[in-house]
Amino acid sequence: MRTEIPEATLATDRGHRANAILRTCVHCGMCNATCPTYQVRGDELDGPRGRIYLIKGLLESGEANAVARTHLDRCLTCRACETTCPSGVRYGELAEIGREVLEEQRPSRSLLGLLLLGIVPRPDLLAPLVALARPFRGLLPRRLRRLLEPPPRQRDLPRHGRVLLMQGCVQRVVTPEVNAHLADLLEARGMAAFVSDAEECCGGLALHAGRTAAAHSLMQRNVGLAADDVDAIVSTATGCGVTLKDYGRVLGDDAAKGFADKVRDVAEVLAGFDFRKNRLEGGEAVTVAWHPPCTLQHGQRLTGLVEKILVATGYRLVPVADQHLCCGSAGSYSLLQPGMASELKERKADALTRHSPDVIATANIGCQTHLADAVGVPVVHWVELLR
Repeated sequence: MRTEIPEATLATDRGHRANAILRTCVHCGMCNATCPTYQVRGDELDGPRGRIYLIKGLLESGEANAVARTHLDRCLTCRACETTCPSGVRYGELAEIGREVLEEQRPSRSLLGLLLLGIVPRPDLLAPLVALARPFRGLLPRRLRRLLEPPPRQRDLPRHGRVLLMQGCVQRVVTPEVNAHLADLLEARGMAAFVSDAEECCGGLALHAGRTAAAHSLMQRNVGLAADDVDAIVSTATGCGVTLKDYGRVLGDDAAKGFADKVRDVAEVLAGFDFRKNRLEGGEAVTVAWHPPCTLQHGQRLTGLVEKILVATGYRLVPVADQHLCCGSAGSYSLLQPGMASELKERKADALTRHSPDVIATANIGCQTHLADAVGVPVVHWVELLR
């Protein structure tokens, strides 16, 4: 793609990187074929190619506009376009740059967005607010009820060990049982897992909102968790994991790269171990519909690993059409873009339930809570299926 970005912009790290990414795009449009929002709307500007042109226009003109804001806000950042692109365009990174420019020149005025940025990264605020809302759960929209279900009582996790479990922000409040179960699985296999009270939000929410400085601040504080005696940093929320693995690129220093090198998705840690099926509430599941989050299959490029573990454990995986398409959760997207998110959720729910599975398994708290109200079977984190 030919670009005409001003020299002053090209002289910045951001402008130089954006220009390099833009020039790898060959306008082929293959990305649109796997873009969920393009599939729903059929609008070129709601596909990756159109959004790339909008970002190019932002950088060339130096002026933000409402059209660019509208269509970049509608982007899920699922990165399905990246796994489709024959030219290797790093769209996710380019979208970060575009949103950063927009936020600098045309800040979002969404009250809900500002509240999410202020509350969600702080479990000390989120937990009491969720507790206060639980008595009124039945009065709220269905899409919010799963977030307010009382979690099962859990034991406190150790504060010392060799494998650091990242608790996440929403996950530690809504589904803390996932990490508690993983800690038991690791302990039974000779690995000492622990959590840190110093853990901050991974920074993904701020990064995807164009608030780069805030994201960097959170990330820098987490980098200090990667002590020499920590063998691995494990995330059971793929939305957090994909960001944690990207600290080296985002921050660019050796400490951040050292942190990122230790980050593992839970599937990478558990691969190679033998398991038995776990008995869930209501009985033993036999058939499983697997929903790979975008942050696992497109962001971390980990495909087939969870499926192998589940099949080896004795589960039968049912076919699921269009597994590459996003369910519409995408972090805060389901709250900020409820119309598009609901359409994508219904499409995904139809695909997941078509063969009547006993349970739906996924790997991200956002997907899990987003899908729970749209299907008639339990939606669980896949590690909960392992005994």
